[in-house]
Amino acid sequence: MSNNINTNCTTTPRVIDDCRGVLQVYSDGSIVRSPKSSFNVPVQDDGSVLWKDVVFDAVNNLQLRLYKPKPNPSAANSYSNFPVFYYIHGGGFCIGSRAWPNCQNYCFRLASQLQAVVVAPDYRLAPENRLPAAIEDGFLALKWLRDQAVSEEEGRDAWLADVADFSRVFISGDSAGGNMAHHLAVRVRSGSPELAPVRVRGYVLLAPFFGGTVRTKSEAEGPKDAFLNLELIDRFWRLSIPIGDTTDHPDVNPFGPLSLNLDTVDLDPILVVAGGSDLLKDRAEDYARRLKSWGKKIEYVEFEGKQHGFFTIDPNSEAANELMQIIKRFIAENSN
Repeated sequence: MSNNINTNCTTTPRVIDDCRGVLQVYSDGSIVRSPKSSFNVPVQDDGSVLWKDVVFDAVNNLQLRLYKPKPNPSAANSYSNFPVFYYIHGGGFCIGSRAWPNCQNYCFRLASQLQAVVVAPDYRLAPENRLPAAIEDGFLALKWLRDQAVSEEEGRDAWLADVADFSRVFISGDSAGGNMAHHLAVRVRSGSPELAPVRVRGYVLLAPFFGGTVRTKSEAEGPKDAFLNLELIDRFWRLSIPIGDTTDHPDVNPFGPLSLNLDTVDLDPILVVAGGSDLLKDRAEDYARRLKSWGKKIEYVEFEGKQHGFFTIDPNSEAANELMQIIKRFIAENSN
């Protein structure tokens, strides 16, 4: 009696992680990304805002999308000195793009409502590129702006340089982008001397994606059907943090055991925004409370009953319009 083993028998790889249908990780380690966005909404381009793409990192083929208000022929003399407003997209460090329609629509509104040059950079995504890759790319996008500011006339991008006020730069980020904005604030420090003549005046953390090994109340008790539920939060962290680390990693938890003591760091003003029904709310509120107790210039705004990302999911809502006015005020108060 012989025991024949079929050595040609193979197991079909199965999906072990799925992020909103646009990123799938298989049991054999392979990764499939869809070219589609997880937001099936039309691009709302009415022509009032001009935009273009620019490569800021040729090595990793990373681009950023620039936006600026369209010139008004009746006010041509005032078409200059716009503040520069970075908008770093979210997606749990695993998905998202400057080119997704939800991101593009929000940037149209930012450029129009704030009367600003908006810079929306892409960054390397996990799990192919785990943290701190994204944070490093965010800083590179800032250095690109500095290079534009110091370039000789023949080497600079006039589309940007002729209208941008490099002395009034604001860094904002949504979710994972909000996490990145925090780390950029810590790295750049107050006064942004490393970026001169670029001067960062403040940071806007929109529903920042922070974590930690100890659950917060909003995480533990948040609804399972939330837009960003606990299962998806855990999946994003599992795919994005360095292998072998925990969510107390300094890139994840600003107050973890190995994180920098922020009490000793001089920071520019920070606006923190959270939705009252967002599972990440407690972490955002605790972040603002701690920094304020250390004498930092921090403002915390919470929108009652709102979910994670409410301002990009419905950018024309009353709450999103109110947030836009809060951001506009923050820019005005910190421009000098």
